[in-house]
Amino acid sequence: MKSNVVLFGCTLALLATTLGNLQPCRARIPAAFNRQISGLSVPVLTGLPGTLPSSSQLADPPSADPQLAQQGDSTRQGGGQQTAAGVDAADSPPSDNDSSTDTSAAELADPPATASGPSAPGSVPQADGEQESSDSDSASSSIDSAELAQSAGQTGPEIGKSDETNPADTNSGLDSPPAITGQNEAALEAEPAGAEPQPTNTEPATAPATPRLTQSWLNLRTNILLGVVLACLAIASIVGQYLTRQPTESVNPALVRRFRQRLNAWWLMCAILVFGLLLQPTGTVVLFGLVSFWALREFITMAPTRRGDHRGLFWALVAFTPLQYVLIGLERSGIQWRDGRTVDFYELYSIMIPVYAALYIPARIAMAGDHKKFLERSAQITFGLLICVYALSYAAALINLRLAYSDGTPWNGSPAGLLFFFILVAQLSDILQWTWGQLIGKRIIAPEISSGRTWEGFAGGTLSTGLIGAALFWVTPFSFWEAACMSMVIGVMGMFGGMTMSAIKRDRGVSDYGSLVLGHAGVLDRIDSLCFAAPVFYHLTRFFFSQSS
Repeated sequence: MKSNVVLFGCTLALLATTLGNLQPCRARIPAAFNRQISGLSVPVLTGLPGTLPSSSQLADPPSADPQLAQQGDSTRQGGGQQTAAGVDAADSPPSDNDSSTDTSAAELADPPATASGPSAPGSVPQADGEQESSDSDSASSSIDSAELAQSAGQTGPEIGKSDETNPADTNSGLDSPPAITGQNEAALEAEPAGAEPQPTNTEPATAPATPRLTQSWLNLRTNILLGVVLACLAIASIVGQYLTRQPTESVNPALVRRFRQRLNAWWLMCAILVFGLLLQPTGTVVLFGLVSFWALREFITMAPTRRGDHRGLFWALVAFTPLQYVLIGLERSGIQWRDGRTVDFYELYSIMIPVYAALYIPARIAMAGDHKKFLERSAQITFGLLICVYALSYAAALINLRLAYSDGTPWNGSPAGLLFFFILVAQLSDILQWTWGQLIGKRIIAPEISSGRTWEGFAGGTLSTGLIGAALFWVTPFSFWEAACMSMVIGVMGMFGGMTMSAIKRDRGVSDYGSLVLGHAGVLDRIDSLCFAAPVFYHLTRFFFSQSS
């Protein structure tokens, strides 16, 4: 019985001891936060009960210098004495000496620098109750400050150094030092006392800009190719003169006459093309615009029209044809939107005729009120605009491409050289297919359409075109095999164009589209292969060899 009474008494004593220790614990956390507001360094908070010290704090043990520790304790007593007193006064019952029992938020946010002595300028005078409570609890606040500093792993010299270097922070309580976390905490603890912080370079590292190669309009390789073509035409002219003087028994006079007529047409085409290239990109675009206008005129003249078609023809010849080439010419101008983006005119001229013109011209013809053969009339005008203007315009659009090799290296060659390569290969394909057809041709592809085109001539001419194109790869961004494949594509599409335009002539009962080119029909007879090959060659080149932006 006595032992139970003794045990019960010990339990009551232990419980009283525990309740007595709760009062300083309740004052620690508010006092710590008030010290942070007063301007003390932030690492004091990292050692609060319930938080773990950082790795840098575990690596650096507290200093054991008694003089520096005493200096830090005195500094902490001056900065945290008033805040602890305010918290103890709030927790204790009101006394007779207190004139006010509530502590305002402004006093907590801006406490006085010291509890005694002259007030700092701009500080709020203390009441008598607050002064007396501060004097009575100064000892307990000193103990609390020392315990918090020891639990946080912060030494007296570190806190004293912070107070010495930032005296204005402890007085004003408005500007708190920056938070120290992670790598910055370890770097600051390793700095010697009195050392100024080194500025850190926070700018992101930028890679050196890759220079973009500029494309010259006419370079040495293009000039060499032009010289070779002119030399070949000169040699062919000499051969033509020699064959003309031969007796009719040894050579066929009709073949010689046809050869010389074609040769004259090639001289004229080469002269016009060279003249356009010498006028720089603008002159080249204007030249192709005039060729398209004349070709469309020949096509419309051959096709039957009615009076109700005149307004539609006006829009096709005077509006859509020039506008197509104006948009192609503006692609090199670098015009920008208001937000700084460059205007991509390809998105306009690639759909203007097949979308807008194909919808507007039939509607304009229908508004004339003539319904006889409406479908045929509107279809032939739209088809002529699509072939003679839209398809051929992609040849001029080749000069606007920014190309690269197949490995991604920018190509700094001449866009005029690429255009000349395309026209030369297309014309050579037509000649070689006809030549191989005359030599070994036996099976005619379509006797009612073109009696001179054979399967043997088509195969031999396409392969020969691939070899010649591969030999000229040095003018283009293509490799040897890439130039061979692209040249054969031009040959195949050129044959499709020749067959299609021949079928239209047979349907209309004419042998030629015109007589502008002396000795070899009209303009459309000479560019039929270009009209079908240009859009295919352009899009293949743009898809596989265009520079990535």
